Amino acid sequence: MVTHRTVAVIGGGAAGYFAAIAAAEANPNCQVILYEKGADTLGKVRISGGGRCNVTHACFSPNELIEFYPRGSAELLGPFNRFMTGDTLEWFADRGVELKIEADNRIFPVTNSSQTIIDCLETFATRAGVDVKTRHGVQSLDPLPGGRWRIVFDEGGDRDFDAVLLAPGSSRRMWDVLRKLGHSIVTPVPSLFTFVVKDKRITGLEGISLDRVSLSIPLSGWESEGPFLITHVGMSGPAVLRLSAFAARWLADAGYRFSLTVNFTPDYTIESLIDHLNGLRKSTDFQRRKLITTPVLGLPLRLWKSLCLAAKIPESFTWSDAGKPHLRRLAEQVTQASFPVSGKNTFKDEFVTAGGVALSEVDFRTFGSKLFPNLYLAGEVLDIDAVTGGFNFQAAWTGGWIAGHAMAHRPLE
Repeated sequence: MVTHRTVAVIGGGAAGYFAAIAAAEANPNCQVILYEKGADTLGKVRISGGGRCNVTHACFSPNELIEFYPRGSAELLGPFNRFMTGDTLEWFADRGVELKIEADNRIFPVTNSSQTIIDCLETFATRAGVDVKTRHGVQSLDPLPGGRWRIVFDEGGDRDFDAVLLAPGSSRRMWDVLRKLGHSIVTPVPSLFTFVVKDKRITGLEGISLDRVSLSIPLSGWESEGPFLITHVGMSGPAVLRLSAFAARWLADAGYRFSLTVNFTPDYTIESLIDHLNGLRKSTDFQRRKLITTPVLGLPLRLWKSLCLAAKIPESFTWSDAGKPHLRRLAEQVTQASFPVSGKNTFKDEFVTAGGVALSEVDFRTFGSKLFPNLYLAGEVLDIDAVTGGFNFQAAWTGGWIAGHAMAHRPLE
Protein backbone atom coordinates (compact mmCIF):
# COMPACT_ATOMS: atom_id res chain seq x y z
CA MET A 1 0.00 0.00 0.00
CA VAL A 2 1.29 3.45 -0.91
CA THR A 3 1.25 5.53 2.28
CA HIS A 4 1.11 9.24 2.86
CA ARG A 5 4.54 10.70 3.54
CA THR A 6 5.94 14.15 4.19
CA VAL A 7 9.30 14.69 2.51
CA ALA A 8 11.68 17.65 2.78
CA VAL A 9 14.39 18.35 0.23
CA ILE A 10 17.03 20.82 1.37
CA GLY A 11 18.77 22.42 -1.58
CA GLY A 12 17.36 23.74 -4.85
CA GLY A 13 20.06 22.50 -7.19
CA ALA A 14 20.12 19.69 -9.74
CA ALA A 15 20.11 16.81 -7.24
CA GLY A 16 17.48 18.43 -5.03
CA TYR A 17 15.05 19.19 -7.84
CA PHE A 18 15.48 15.76 -9.42
CA ALA A 19 14.88 14.04 -6.09
CA ALA A 20 11.81 16.15 -5.32
CA ILE A 21 10.26 15.37 -8.70
CA ALA A 22 11.14 11.67 -8.41
CA ALA A 23 9.53 11.38 -4.96
CA ALA A 24 6.39 13.28 -5.93
CA GLU A 25 5.92 11.36 -9.18
CA ALA A 26 6.65 7.98 -7.58
CA ASN A 27 4.14 8.47 -4.76
CA PRO A 28 1.27 10.90 -5.37
CA ASN A 29 0.51 10.64 -1.65
CA CYS A 30 3.85 12.26 -0.84
CA GLN A 31 3.83 15.87 0.27
CA VAL A 32 7.20 17.12 -1.01
CA ILE A 33 8.58 20.50 0.02
CA LEU A 34 11.86 21.78 -1.41
CA TYR A 35 13.70 24.40 0.65
CA GLU A 36 16.35 26.69 -0.85
CA LYS A 37 18.36 29.12 1.27
CA GLY A 38 18.86 31.63 -1.54
CA ALA A 39 16.42 33.71 -3.53
CA ASP A 40 16.74 31.52 -6.63
CA THR A 41 17.04 27.83 -7.40
CA LEU A 42 19.09 25.90 -9.99
CA GLY A 43 21.88 28.47 -10.05
CA LYS A 44 24.59 26.04 -11.10
CA VAL A 45 22.36 24.62 -13.84
CA ARG A 46 21.96 28.15 -15.16
CA ILE A 47 25.66 28.88 -15.52
CA SER A 48 26.87 25.39 -16.51
CA GLY A 49 28.49 25.01 -19.91
CA GLY A 50 28.69 28.75 -20.46
CA GLY A 51 24.94 29.10 -19.99
CA ARG A 52 24.09 26.12 -22.21
CA CYS A 53 23.96 23.48 -19.42
CA ASN A 54 26.16 20.44 -19.98
CA VAL A 55 23.44 17.98 -18.92
CA THR A 56 25.53 14.80 -19.03
CA HIS A 57 28.15 12.96 -21.09
CA ALA A 58 27.74 10.41 -23.87
CA CYS A 59 29.25 7.49 -21.96
CA PHE A 60 26.80 4.61 -21.79
CA SER A 61 28.75 1.97 -19.86
CA PRO A 62 28.68 2.18 -16.05
CA ASN A 63 32.14 0.60 -15.86
CA GLU A 64 33.53 3.30 -18.17
CA LEU A 65 31.53 6.15 -16.66
CA ILE A 66 32.94 5.69 -13.16
CA GLU A 67 36.46 6.27 -14.50
CA PHE A 68 35.68 10.00 -14.67
CA TYR A 69 35.14 10.26 -10.90
CA PRO A 70 38.29 10.79 -8.81
CA ARG A 71 36.22 10.21 -5.68
CA GLY A 72 33.16 7.99 -5.56
CA SER A 73 33.86 5.78 -8.57
CA ALA A 74 33.39 2.47 -6.74
CA GLU A 75 30.33 3.69 -4.87
CA LEU A 76 28.62 4.95 -8.04
CA LEU A 77 28.91 1.72 -10.01
CA GLY A 78 25.75 0.23 -8.51
CA PRO A 79 23.69 3.43 -8.83
CA PHE A 80 24.80 3.92 -12.44
CA ASN A 81 23.52 0.44 -13.24
CA ARG A 82 20.11 1.68 -12.10
CA PHE A 83 20.07 5.20 -13.57
CA MET A 84 22.70 6.74 -15.82
CA THR A 85 23.24 8.56 -19.11
CA GLY A 86 20.64 6.80 -21.23
CA ASP A 87 18.06 7.15 -18.48
CA THR A 88 18.81 10.86 -18.20
CA LEU A 89 18.31 11.32 -21.94
CA GLU A 90 15.03 9.42 -21.78
CA TRP A 91 13.84 11.36 -18.72
CA PHE A 92 14.25 14.71 -20.43
CA ALA A 93 12.96 13.44 -23.79
CA ASP A 94 9.77 12.16 -22.12
CA ARG A 95 9.28 15.69 -20.81
CA GLY A 96 9.75 17.39 -24.15
CA VAL A 97 13.43 18.36 -23.93
CA GLU A 98 15.53 17.36 -26.92
CA LEU A 99 19.22 16.88 -26.19
CA LYS A 100 22.19 16.67 -28.55
CA ILE A 101 25.58 14.97 -28.38
CA GLU A 102 28.45 17.23 -29.45
CA ALA A 103 31.75 16.17 -31.00
CA ASP A 104 33.49 15.93 -27.62
CA ASN A 105 30.61 13.77 -26.28
CA ARG A 106 29.21 16.46 -24.03
CA ILE A 107 25.42 16.59 -24.09
CA PHE A 108 23.43 19.84 -24.25
CA PRO A 109 19.84 20.85 -24.97
CA VAL A 110 19.37 21.55 -28.69
CA THR A 111 18.29 25.07 -27.72
CA ASN A 112 21.80 25.71 -26.37
CA SER A 113 20.16 27.34 -23.37
CA SER A 114 20.24 26.24 -19.75
CA GLN A 115 16.85 27.90 -19.36
CA THR A 116 15.38 24.93 -21.24
CA ILE A 117 16.53 22.58 -18.47
CA ILE A 118 15.45 24.97 -15.74
CA ASP A 119 12.00 25.39 -17.27
CA CYS A 120 11.62 21.62 -17.53
CA LEU A 121 12.57 20.96 -13.91
CA GLU A 122 10.41 23.77 -12.59
CA THR A 123 7.42 22.80 -14.73
CA PHE A 124 7.45 19.14 -13.75
CA ALA A 125 8.10 19.92 -10.11
CA THR A 126 4.96 22.04 -10.15
CA ARG A 127 2.97 19.40 -12.00
CA ALA A 128 4.04 16.76 -9.49
CA GLY A 129 2.91 18.97 -6.62
CA VAL A 130 6.33 19.91 -5.24
CA ASP A 131 6.12 23.01 -3.05
CA VAL A 132 9.27 25.12 -3.63
CA LYS A 133 10.17 27.58 -0.87
CA THR A 134 13.10 29.96 -1.36
CA ARG A 135 14.82 32.04 1.34
CA HIS A 136 14.49 29.15 3.77
CA GLY A 137 17.81 28.44 5.44
CA VAL A 138 18.14 25.48 7.77
CA GLN A 139 19.37 26.23 11.28
CA SER A 140 19.29 22.70 12.62
CA LEU A 141 18.16 19.18 11.78
CA ASP A 142 17.01 17.04 14.69
CA PRO A 143 16.13 13.31 14.72
CA LEU A 144 12.83 12.43 16.37
CA PRO A 145 11.44 9.15 17.75
CA GLY A 146 10.14 6.78 15.07
CA GLY A 147 12.66 7.89 12.47
CA ARG A 148 11.09 11.27 11.79
CA TRP A 149 12.96 14.58 11.50
CA ARG A 150 12.47 18.14 12.70
CA ILE A 151 13.85 21.03 10.66
CA VAL A 152 14.36 24.36 12.43
CA PHE A 153 14.56 27.30 10.01
CA ASP A 154 16.64 30.47 10.16
CA GLU A 155 13.55 32.54 9.66
CA GLY A 156 11.97 31.00 12.72
CA GLY A 157 9.62 28.08 13.16
CA ASP A 158 10.09 24.40 12.60
CA ARG A 159 8.43 21.48 10.85
CA ASP A 160 8.51 17.70 11.16
CA PHE A 161 8.96 15.30 8.24
CA ASP A 162 8.96 11.58 7.59
CA ALA A 163 12.09 11.82 5.42
CA VAL A 164 14.70 14.47 4.61
CA LEU A 165 17.13 14.74 1.70
CA LEU A 166 20.16 16.98 2.04
CA ALA A 167 21.31 18.25 -1.35
CA PRO A 168 22.70 21.70 -0.49
CA GLY A 169 25.79 21.48 -2.70
CA SER A 170 29.14 22.44 -1.17
CA SER A 171 27.63 23.99 1.94
CA ARG A 172 30.01 24.28 4.87
CA ARG A 173 27.09 25.17 7.07
CA MET A 174 25.21 21.98 6.24
CA TRP A 175 28.39 19.96 6.66
CA ASP A 176 28.57 21.43 10.16
CA VAL A 177 24.96 20.34 10.79
CA LEU A 178 25.79 16.82 9.64
CA ARG A 179 28.98 16.76 11.68
CA LYS A 180 27.02 17.66 14.82
CA LEU A 181 24.67 14.76 14.07
CA GLY A 182 27.64 12.41 14.01
CA HIS A 183 28.51 12.12 10.32
CA SER A 184 32.17 12.26 9.30
CA ILE A 185 33.07 15.06 6.88
CA VAL A 186 36.09 14.67 4.63
CA THR A 187 37.80 18.07 4.63
CA PRO A 188 36.73 19.94 1.46
CA VAL A 189 39.42 21.11 -0.97
CA PRO A 190 39.10 22.68 -4.44
CA SER A 191 38.93 20.53 -7.56
CA LEU A 192 38.76 21.43 -11.27
CA PHE A 193 41.10 24.39 -11.42
CA THR A 194 43.79 25.74 -13.74
CA PHE A 195 47.48 26.18 -12.95
CA VAL A 196 49.27 29.49 -12.44
CA VAL A 197 52.58 29.26 -14.30
CA LYS A 198 55.00 32.15 -14.72
CA ASP A 199 57.64 30.98 -17.16
CA LYS A 200 59.23 32.80 -20.07
CA ARG A 201 58.70 29.75 -22.31
CA ILE A 202 54.95 30.43 -22.35
CA THR A 203 54.93 34.19 -21.79
CA GLY A 204 53.05 35.84 -24.65
CA LEU A 205 51.72 32.50 -25.94
CA GLU A 206 48.22 32.81 -24.46
CA GLY A 207 45.57 31.30 -26.70
CA ILE A 208 47.81 28.54 -28.07
CA SER A 209 46.11 25.17 -27.76
CA LEU A 210 47.14 21.59 -28.45
CA ASP A 211 44.81 18.66 -29.08
CA ARG A 212 46.81 16.34 -26.88
CA VAL A 213 49.60 16.65 -24.34
CA SER A 214 50.78 14.47 -21.47
CA LEU A 215 51.14 15.98 -18.00
CA SER A 216 52.70 14.54 -14.87
CA ILE A 217 53.63 15.60 -11.36
CA PRO A 218 56.80 13.60 -10.69
CA LEU A 219 56.67 13.87 -6.89
CA SER A 220 53.08 12.63 -6.69
CA GLY A 221 52.89 10.05 -9.46
CA TRP A 222 49.73 11.67 -10.88
CA GLU A 223 49.42 11.87 -14.67
CA SER A 224 46.92 13.18 -17.19
CA GLU A 225 46.50 13.42 -20.95
CA GLY A 226 44.26 15.44 -23.24
CA PRO A 227 43.67 18.88 -24.79
CA PHE A 228 45.80 21.72 -23.44
CA LEU A 229 45.58 25.51 -23.45
CA ILE A 230 48.06 28.24 -22.58
CA THR A 231 46.37 31.21 -20.87
CA HIS A 232 47.46 34.65 -19.73
CA VAL A 233 48.09 33.27 -16.24
CA GLY A 234 49.37 29.79 -17.02
CA MET A 235 47.92 26.50 -18.18
CA SER A 236 44.38 25.20 -18.66
CA GLY A 237 42.36 22.80 -20.79
CA PRO A 238 40.88 19.35 -20.08
CA ALA A 239 44.29 17.77 -19.39
CA VAL A 240 45.01 20.31 -16.65
CA LEU A 241 41.51 20.17 -15.19
CA ARG A 242 41.57 16.37 -15.07
CA LEU A 243 44.94 16.42 -13.31
CA SER A 244 43.69 19.00 -10.81
CA ALA A 245 40.68 16.80 -10.03
CA PHE A 246 42.48 13.50 -9.53
CA ALA A 247 45.40 15.08 -7.65
CA ALA A 248 43.19 17.53 -5.70
CA ARG A 249 44.18 16.41 -2.22
CA TRP A 250 47.89 16.08 -3.00
CA LEU A 251 47.89 19.54 -4.58
CA ALA A 252 46.15 21.04 -1.55
CA ASP A 253 48.75 19.49 0.76
CA ALA A 254 51.48 20.89 -1.51
CA GLY A 255 50.04 24.39 -1.24
CA TYR A 256 49.54 24.41 -5.02
CA ARG A 257 53.28 24.82 -5.55
CA PHE A 258 54.90 22.00 -7.46
CA SER A 259 56.82 21.03 -10.57
CA LEU A 260 54.77 20.01 -13.62
CA THR A 261 56.28 17.99 -16.47
CA VAL A 262 54.76 18.53 -19.91
CA ASN A 263 55.22 16.30 -22.95
CA PHE A 264 53.94 18.32 -25.89
CA THR A 265 54.16 15.25 -28.14
CA PRO A 266 52.90 12.25 -26.13
CA ASP A 267 53.58 9.79 -28.94
CA TYR A 268 57.30 10.38 -28.48
CA THR A 269 59.80 9.70 -25.71
CA ILE A 270 62.93 11.79 -25.54
CA GLU A 271 64.98 9.10 -27.30
CA SER A 272 62.46 8.40 -30.07
CA LEU A 273 62.11 12.15 -30.67
CA ILE A 274 65.88 12.57 -30.94
CA ASP A 275 65.91 9.87 -33.63
CA HIS A 276 63.03 11.59 -35.44
CA LEU A 277 64.68 15.04 -35.32
CA ASN A 278 67.99 13.59 -36.46
CA GLY A 279 66.22 12.05 -39.44
CA LEU A 280 64.76 15.43 -40.34
CA ARG A 281 68.21 17.03 -39.98
CA LYS A 282 69.53 14.67 -42.64
CA SER A 283 66.59 15.19 -44.98
CA THR A 284 67.25 17.35 -48.04
CA ASP A 285 63.83 18.91 -47.48
CA PHE A 286 64.95 20.34 -44.12
CA GLN A 287 68.72 20.81 -44.26
CA ARG A 288 68.70 24.40 -45.51
CA ARG A 289 65.66 25.57 -43.58
CA LYS A 290 66.06 27.53 -40.38
CA LEU A 291 65.31 25.18 -37.54
CA ILE A 292 63.67 27.77 -35.31
CA THR A 293 61.13 28.82 -37.95
CA THR A 294 60.32 25.32 -39.22
CA PRO A 295 58.00 23.72 -36.67
CA VAL A 296 57.32 20.00 -36.84
CA LEU A 297 55.19 17.49 -34.91
CA GLY A 298 52.15 19.72 -35.34
CA LEU A 299 53.43 22.24 -32.80
CA PRO A 300 52.38 25.89 -33.34
CA LEU A 301 55.17 28.12 -34.63
CA ARG A 302 55.25 30.41 -31.59
CA LEU A 303 55.49 27.49 -29.17
CA TRP A 304 58.10 25.72 -31.32
CA LYS A 305 60.22 28.87 -31.46
CA SER A 306 59.99 29.32 -27.69
CA LEU A 307 61.07 25.73 -27.06
CA CYS A 308 63.95 26.07 -29.51
CA LEU A 309 65.19 29.19 -27.72
CA ALA A 310 64.86 27.40 -24.37
CA ALA A 311 67.00 24.62 -25.85
CA LYS A 312 69.62 27.27 -26.77
CA ILE A 313 69.23 26.78 -30.52
CA PRO A 314 70.79 29.81 -32.25
CA GLU A 315 68.25 31.67 -34.39
CA SER A 316 70.63 31.50 -37.36
CA PHE A 317 70.87 27.69 -37.31
CA THR A 318 69.57 25.62 -40.18
CA TRP A 319 68.54 22.06 -39.53
CA SER A 320 71.88 20.83 -40.85
CA ASP A 321 73.73 23.06 -38.36
CA ALA A 322 72.14 21.32 -35.38
CA GLY A 323 74.29 18.67 -33.73
CA LYS A 324 73.15 15.90 -31.44
CA PRO A 325 73.57 18.04 -28.28
CA HIS A 326 71.23 20.64 -29.79
CA LEU A 327 68.68 18.02 -30.78
CA ARG A 328 68.81 16.39 -27.34
CA ARG A 329 68.17 19.70 -25.58
CA LEU A 330 65.29 20.39 -27.97
CA ALA A 331 63.82 16.92 -27.43
CA GLU A 332 64.02 17.48 -23.68
CA GLN A 333 62.07 20.72 -23.98
CA VAL A 334 59.43 19.07 -26.15
CA THR A 335 58.94 15.84 -24.18
CA GLN A 336 60.17 16.62 -20.65
CA ALA A 337 59.64 20.33 -20.11
CA SER A 338 59.47 21.11 -16.40
CA PHE A 339 57.36 24.10 -15.36
CA PRO A 340 57.05 25.59 -11.85
CA VAL A 341 53.40 25.92 -10.79
CA SER A 342 52.87 28.67 -8.22
CA GLY A 343 49.12 28.57 -7.61
CA LYS A 344 45.65 27.80 -8.91
CA ASN A 345 42.79 29.60 -10.62
CA THR A 346 39.17 28.47 -10.43
CA PHE A 347 37.93 27.27 -13.82
CA LYS A 348 35.20 29.80 -14.67
CA ASP A 349 31.93 28.61 -13.12
CA GLU A 350 32.79 24.90 -13.15
CA PHE A 351 34.22 25.01 -9.63
CA VAL A 352 33.81 21.70 -7.82
CA THR A 353 34.74 20.67 -4.30
CA ALA A 354 36.47 17.43 -3.35
CA GLY A 355 35.23 16.46 0.08
CA GLY A 356 32.00 16.07 2.02
CA VAL A 357 30.17 13.30 3.82
CA ALA A 358 32.34 10.18 4.10
CA LEU A 359 31.09 7.62 1.59
CA SER A 360 31.43 4.74 4.04
CA GLU A 361 28.50 6.27 5.94
CA VAL A 362 26.09 6.18 2.98
CA ASP A 363 24.02 3.27 1.66
CA PHE A 364 24.24 3.71 -2.09
CA ARG A 365 21.28 1.44 -2.73
CA THR A 366 19.13 4.34 -1.53
CA PHE A 367 21.59 7.22 -0.93
CA GLY A 368 20.43 6.99 2.67
CA SER A 369 22.51 7.65 5.75
CA LYS A 370 23.79 4.52 7.48
CA LEU A 371 23.70 6.40 10.78
CA PHE A 372 20.11 7.64 10.71
CA PRO A 373 16.91 6.29 9.16
CA ASN A 374 15.06 8.46 6.66
CA LEU A 375 17.99 10.84 6.12
CA TYR A 376 19.29 10.95 2.54
CA LEU A 377 22.22 12.70 0.86
CA ALA A 378 22.87 13.51 -2.79
CA GLY A 379 24.99 15.80 -4.92
CA GLU A 380 28.08 17.69 -3.81
CA VAL A 381 27.30 17.28 -0.11
CA LEU A 382 28.90 13.84 -0.56
CA ASP A 383 32.61 13.21 -1.07
CA ILE A 384 31.96 12.60 -4.78
CA ASP A 385 33.23 14.70 -7.65
CA ALA A 386 34.10 14.32 -11.31
CA VAL A 387 36.05 15.93 -14.11
CA THR A 388 34.39 18.51 -16.32
CA GLY A 389 32.10 17.37 -19.13
CA GLY A 390 28.68 16.73 -17.58
CA PHE A 391 29.77 14.03 -15.14
CA ASN A 392 28.97 15.97 -11.96
CA PHE A 393 25.44 16.57 -13.20
CA GLN A 394 25.04 12.88 -14.01
CA ALA A 395 25.96 11.98 -10.44
CA ALA A 396 23.38 14.54 -9.27
CA TRP A 397 20.61 13.12 -11.52
CA THR A 398 21.42 9.56 -10.44
CA GLY A 399 21.59 10.32 -6.73
CA GLY A 400 18.47 12.46 -6.83
CA TRP A 401 16.44 9.88 -8.74
CA ILE A 402 17.39 6.97 -6.46
CA ALA A 403 16.98 8.97 -3.23
CA GLY A 404 13.67 10.40 -4.41
CA HIS A 405 12.21 6.96 -5.00
CA ALA A 406 13.58 5.68 -1.71
CA MET A 407 12.00 8.57 0.21
CA ALA A 408 8.66 8.01 -1.48
CA HIS A 409 8.38 4.34 -0.57
CA ARG A 410 10.57 3.48 2.42
CA PRO A 411 8.43 2.75 5.52
CA LEU A 412 9.21 4.53 8.77
CA GLU A 413 11.49 2.69 11.17
